[in-house]
Amino acid sequence: MSENFAAFLYLVSGVLFILALRGLSHPTTSRQGNMFGMVGMGLAIVTTLLLARPSFGGLLIIVIGMAIGGGAGAYIARKIAMTAMPQLVAAFHSLVGLAAVAVAAAALYAPESIGIGTVGHIHAQALVEMSIGVAIGAITFTGSIIAFLKLDGRMSGKPILLPSRHIINIALGVALLLLVIGFATTQSHLMFWLIVVVALALGVLLIVPIGGADMPVVVSMLNSYSGWAAAGIGFTLQNLALIITGALVGSSGAILSYIMCKGMNRSFISVILGGFGGDAGPAGGADLGERTVKQGSADDAAYLMKNAARVIIVPGYGMAVAQAQHALREMADVLKKEGVEVKYAIHPVAGRMPGHMNVLLAEANVPYDEVFELEDINSEFAQTDVAFVIGANDVTNPAARDDPSSPIFGMPILNVDQARTCLFIKRSLGSGYAGIDNTLFYKDNTMMLFGDAKKMVDDIVKAMAH
Repeated sequence: MSENFAAFLYLVSGVLFILALRGLSHPTTSRQGNMFGMVGMGLAIVTTLLLARPSFGGLLIIVIGMAIGGGAGAYIARKIAMTAMPQLVAAFHSLVGLAAVAVAAAALYAPESIGIGTVGHIHAQALVEMSIGVAIGAITFTGSIIAFLKLDGRMSGKPILLPSRHIINIALGVALLLLVIGFATTQSHLMFWLIVVVALALGVLLIVPIGGADMPVVVSMLNSYSGWAAAGIGFTLQNLALIITGALVGSSGAILSYIMCKGMNRSFISVILGGFGGDAGPAGGADLGERTVKQGSADDAAYLMKNAARVIIVPGYGMAVAQAQHALREMADVLKKEGVEVKYAIHPVAGRMPGHMNVLLAEANVPYDEVFELEDINSEFAQTDVAFVIGANDVTNPAARDDPSSPIFGMPILNVDQARTCLFIKRSLGSGYAGIDNTLFYKDNTMMLFGDAKKMVDDIVKAMAH
């Protein structure tokens, strides 16, 4: 295969990747988007194999590796629960980072195989590309592992605030820059592996201080990092498809992270530097003796919703933890049979990764036309009889809108407090990622439903049948 024809096929695969991203931007076109992505990746793999023309032994190793990886991926995709999707995404990001490190190491020890020079005499441009790719890849690898451990509950979700962490991170960043310059000028293998070690440490230190509740932005940023790592290695390998794919993933992840930071009233720069993340606060939240909350039962909730004209459901991470999405769909079906209009309102940072709530609702076969983003439904709460909040905390806190002294002031929220009645399912009055009380709990039109989200929704459905 000629290089010109291979470049054309890589361009086609790049167009398919762009169409995939566009398709994935909406639930109704997501299946088509997935298909475009798979066809594009298949075309890129076949083109690379035809261009490389590996020996029979080399081809056999490649096929075996693809079979192992593809088999593992297919098994995981079938077995993984939708509630565990955030940690799966984080784990996959770590593999992308590790792959970047491995490819860079292979290029260092066998540069002649990809035409970037000979051992000890690698082109300067390739050395810079290689060092940047391996640094970002190593940061992505360890950072994604920490994110996985926090999301999977194997590490505390609370921020681990190391003494002088900013100074340490700056020192490591400067050391990394000096090592990259040193490697580009000396081609020292020792320098290369020192870059890897420093970057691995930096990946840990950037993510450890971030609280588990802030993981949506972290997952998005790690996604961006993995893309830039792939793009950097793509330049080293002179592979157009890898450059295009990496740039698409890197830029789209960065844009999404910026959008989410605006949604959380966070500084985009502080996210990149790992300098944000709030303590989740004391488990008990506010003292019930200090302020009065109105506590209700499943029977109370069932009566209010059955006699409502419109109900808006607001899912949050509490729904994901309790795996209550199927029970929620059953409750909505019962309400619709009673003639109640039911809609779902999604905050852009609800859950543990971008689109987490959308994925869970899709798993429960909630109709797409009933799910609305914040900006499309926020004005409807004032004309709603019941806002049913299931585990969404800070994204419904009126302090973000009304209290200039609040740490989350300015963060767009779902205006559930404007509904005639707000039903709020939560285990306790514990605070969310901002570590502050939710003033919604104490409003006259709020009724707290304390308990496990799935059990409470099941009890409400039973009460509706009576």
